[in-house]
Parts: sequence; C-alpha cells; structure tokens
Amino acid sequence: ATFIAEYAPDSRRGLCGSFLEFATLAGFSLGALLMLGSALLLGDNAMHAWGWRLPFLVAAPLGLIGFYLRSRLEETPVFRELEEQAQRREKSAAAVALPVGQLLVRYARPLLLLGGLVVALNVVNYVLLAYMPTYMHKELGVGENMSLLIPLIGMLAMMVLLPFAGWLSDQVGRKTMWWISLVGLFVAAVPMFTMMTHGVLGAFIGFAVLGILYVPQLATISAMFPAMFPTHVRYAGMAIAYNVSTSLFGGTAPIVNDWLIGKTGNTMIPAYYMMAACAIGLVALSGVIETRGCSLRGDSVPGKTS
Repeated sequence: ATFIAEYAPDSRRGLCGSFLEFATLAGFSLGALLMLGSALLLGDNAMHAWGWRLPFLVAAPLGLIGFYLRSRLEETPVFRELEEQAQRREKSAAAVALPVGQLLVRYARPLLLLGGLVVALNVVNYVLLAYMPTYMHKELGVGENMSLLIPLIGMLAMMVLLPFAGWLSDQVGRKTMWWISLVGLFVAAVPMFTMMTHGVLGAFIGFAVLGILYVPQLATISAMFPAMFPTHVRYAGMAIAYNVSTSLFGGTAPIVNDWLIGKTGNTMIPAYYMMAACAIGLVALSGVIETRGCSLRGDSVPGKTS
C-alpha cells in the first residue's frame, strides 16, 4: 500500500491504490474458485479427507513469485528524496528513521486512529469474505457448494466497483467514502443478515448489499492509510497499527463469532459484531485528517496544517 501510494500521482492516488485491493479480491476469488472446483470434482468425502489441501499446493508457487518480484523493487522516489535530503544534512538513512519507542510516543494519535479504522476494515473483511462460507453452510443451511459460489459472485461484483470507488475518492475525499461505508454497514448489517436466512436468493442479496457497502473502504486503503504518517515513519507506522489491530480483532473474528454463536445460539452475532466494529471505526474516522490531493513528500504528516 505504501509503495503504491508513494508512486501514484497525488490527484489519482485513490484510483491507483484501488487496484491493490482489486488484486487482493482476485486472489480471494481464485481461492474460492479452486475450492469450489475441487469440491465438485472430488466429491465431499475426498474433499474432506485430503482434497482441501490442493488449493494450498497451487498457491505455494505464487508466494515464491511474489517474493521474487518484491526483492527486485526499488525504493519509491518519495523515499529516495528523503534519503538524499538526509545525506545533504550529513545524516545516514538510518538516522532519519525513529526508534520504535519514539515512534509509538510521537505518533500515538495516528497509530490509534489507524488501529481503530483497521478494526472496522478487517472485522468486516474476515466476517464477510473469510467466515461467510462457513456461516452460510453451518448456520443457515446453505449447500456447501452454494456457500462458496455466493461469496465468489459477490467478490467478482466488488472487483468491478473498486476502481470506480477509488476514482470517486479522488473527487470527494477518502473520509466521505468511509463515512458512507461505515454508516451503511452499521445500518444494513442486521437487515441483511436477516435477509440471508431466507434461502439462497436471500443469502445472495444480503451478501451483495454488504459487499457493495464495503467497497468504499477497500478502495481507499492504499490512498488513505499511508497518508496518515510522514515519509520517514510511514511504513513502520502503518505496519504496526495495521498488523496489531488485524491480529487482535480481524484475524480472530471468525473464531470469536463461531464461539459466540455456539454459546448463545444467536445466528445474528456476526451482524452485531460488524456493527460494533463499525462504531469503533466511526469514532476513529472523526479524528482523521482528509488527505485527498495532498503530497506525501516531506517529513510532516500530509494534510496537517499546524
């Protein structure tokens, strides 16, 4: 995300950044397609016994390709410019960066704000994209293959909308897009999860509405998050806030939801969980600075006037 944000023109950062999540959804969709194809070809018994490993074996070479490509990438012009400035001041590139302790203190506010946004982003992500097939099959009684097909079709539709949402964020701002998404998801969560209980068509409509409302968040990650930090701490600041929040709240969401449903018997738990996450995101969003069109160059927080 940082790499794309620093390479993209300031006026088109939203559009350019949206293609990162386009690729992410393409990966999710390919994974769902592989699972669905394996299930159809092998049958339930073979799939449960050993066939579920096949998609992981197919994905392994992709990780090596990604590592190779990443190792060949050069630093962005924005970061190289900062290094040159440091050298002119007779400082090493390492001296420009802050120790982690100072980073946590000096940039505590953007770290906390980003962490709050990521709670909303990744709770919705893991519930909607990762947990949904299990939820539909186990809790709603949707067929196993159909529970994979519904999210797959929904994700393909989301991919179509992502570039448009990224472009729109360049026109109206990142915060506007997030307000629309968070408020929309908060309001629609219970009605759409209720809709999912009404057969396959209801499940598809419910997923589609929630997926469309989630698109404005996905489309603006690469444009919004890196801009919350100045260049010399951008990667570290974003990595710490994003990964800590994701580990605590996003990655645990499927397990927590499954456990809560088991304890309470209430199949609406994922809707309430998403609403709570969106509420946290709304609180965090109120403190975020709008950075649409702002330059990412320099050693100050983009968009900050004081």
